[in-house]
Amino acid sequence: MKDSLDNLRAAIGHIYRKLQTTHKRAAAAVTRVHPQQRRSASNLVHYLALRSEDLRDLQDDLHNAGLSSLASSESHVLRQVQAVLQRLGVDIPKKEMSAADFTAGTRLLHQRATTLFGPKLHPNIPHLMVTFDSKLADDYGGVKSLVKAGMNIARINCAHDNPGQWSKMIANVRKAVRATGQPCKIYVDLAGPKIRTVLLGKGRKKGRMKLLEQERFFLAESGADYSKQEKVVGCTLPGVVKDLRPGDRVLFDDGLFEAVVETPGTLMAVLRVSRVSAAKPRLKPEKGINFPDTELTVRCLTDFDKSVLPFAQEHADLVGFSFVRSAADVAELQELLRQGNGKNLPIVLKIETYEAVQNLPALLLQGMEEPVFGVMIARGDLAVEIGFERLSEIQGEILWLCEAAHVPVIWATQVLETLNKRGIATRSEVTDAAYAVHAECVMLNKGNYMLTVMATLQDILQRSGGHRAKKRYIFRPLKIAERFLKNF
Repeated sequence: MKDSLDNLRAAIGHIYRKLQTTHKRAAAAVTRVHPQQRRSASNLVHYLALRSEDLRDLQDDLHNAGLSSLASSESHVLRQVQAVLQRLGVDIPKKEMSAADFTAGTRLLHQRATTLFGPKLHPNIPHLMVTFDSKLADDYGGVKSLVKAGMNIARINCAHDNPGQWSKMIANVRKAVRATGQPCKIYVDLAGPKIRTVLLGKGRKKGRMKLLEQERFFLAESGADYSKQEKVVGCTLPGVVKDLRPGDRVLFDDGLFEAVVETPGTLMAVLRVSRVSAAKPRLKPEKGINFPDTELTVRCLTDFDKSVLPFAQEHADLVGFSFVRSAADVAELQELLRQGNGKNLPIVLKIETYEAVQNLPALLLQGMEEPVFGVMIARGDLAVEIGFERLSEIQGEILWLCEAAHVPVIWATQVLETLNKRGIATRSEVTDAAYAVHAECVMLNKGNYMLTVMATLQDILQRSGGHRAKKRYIFRPLKIAERFLKNF
C-alpha cells in the first residue's frame, strides 16, 4: 500500500510541476487578457497542460485509492491537483494554494452566463435562445407568447431578411418585455461568408444538376471561362478556389454530396464526386458548400457583416461571429466594435469549422481580451466539417475547454428539430436535448411548434439537471492541448 501511495505522489507531483512550468511559459499570453479574465486564462492553461497527458491508468489508481480522479475538475484544475497532493500527505504552503476552487469556478461561470444572457426564471436549466422567423416581424402576439413561455434571448439571423424587418422583430421583443415584465436579450447573428451553390454550364435541368459517383465536374468562381463545360457548380464566395489543393474534400448540401479536388486552379477547379448520399443525385442551387481540408485565406468578417455592425451596436445586447477561424479574426471584430460609436457588444464565437476547433484555445484567449464573451457550438456546419461520427466527441471537448476558461456555451442547431417541424419528437433527439443541460444556453431553430418545443425542452432539462451536474470522464491526451502547448 505504501508503494502505491508513493507512486501516486510521484505521478501527481509530476503533473503539478508540469502545470506550474506550462503556466510560466504561457505567462505572456495570460498577461494580455482582460484583468477580469486572468484567473480564467490561467486555469485554461493549466487544463491544457493536464489534458496533454494520458491519465487513464492514473485515474483508475486514484479512484481505487478513494481519491479524486481529476475528472470534472475543468473549472479549478490547479486547486484539484493541490488537494489530491494534500490528501497524499504532501505539504503545500498556504500562500501557494490556488484560490480558484470548485466554488469559485462555478460562481464565475454563472456570473458570466447571467451577464451575457440575462436573468432567468428557472435557475437549474440553461437559458433558452429562440431563432426568429420572418413572420414574427408582424406578429407581436407570437413574440409575447415566446417571452411568456421562457425565451431568454431572441436571435436575429442577419443571413435572412433586412434591417427593416429586424427592427420590427426587436421592437416586438422590447414591447413584450415591457408588457410581461420578463427580460429578454437581443442576439444579432452576423451572416458570415455565404458559401452557396450556383448551377452553371449546360448540365442543368429544371434548376438542378445530376451528379453521379466518380463523375467529374467543375467548381468555378465569377470570371472563370466555363462556356465549353457541361457541368459547372459556381461558388458565391470569391477567393476560395485558389486555396484548393489536390485531394481536398469539398462537401455540398450538408454533406449529401462529397467531391475531391483533382486539378486545382485560380478561378476553376476540377472535382470528382466521391460519394452521393442524397435520395436523388441532383444538386440544387443555394445549397451550402464546406471545405473541411482547405485552409481558406478569405476573411471571415465580410463587408456585409461590417455594414451590419452599427445596427447591432444600436439595437442588440450581444453579437454572434459566424465561421470564425482564427484569433486574428476575433481581434478584427473586437477592434471594429471598440472603434464604433455604439456599445462594445459582447461577442459569441460560433465554432462551426474544423479550423476553429483546432484553434479553440487561441480563440478563447483572444476572446478573453474582453471581460465577457461566449461560445456557440454550431453543430450543423460543424458536423459536416468534422464528420458526423466525430460530433459527439468534439462537442464534448469544446464544452470541457470552455468550462476550463469559464466561458458560457450555447448548444445550437437541430435541438428537437423534428418536434419543431412536424409536431412529434424522435427518441434520439430527446436524448440529444437532455445532453444540452451541460451548456449554459440552448438555441432553438425556427419552426411551427415552437411553444411546444420550449415546454418539452424545459421539462427534459429540468429532469436531466436534477440527476447530474457533471459526469466522470477518463482523460486520454487531447490533440488540441498538445498542439497548443507546442507554441510555448
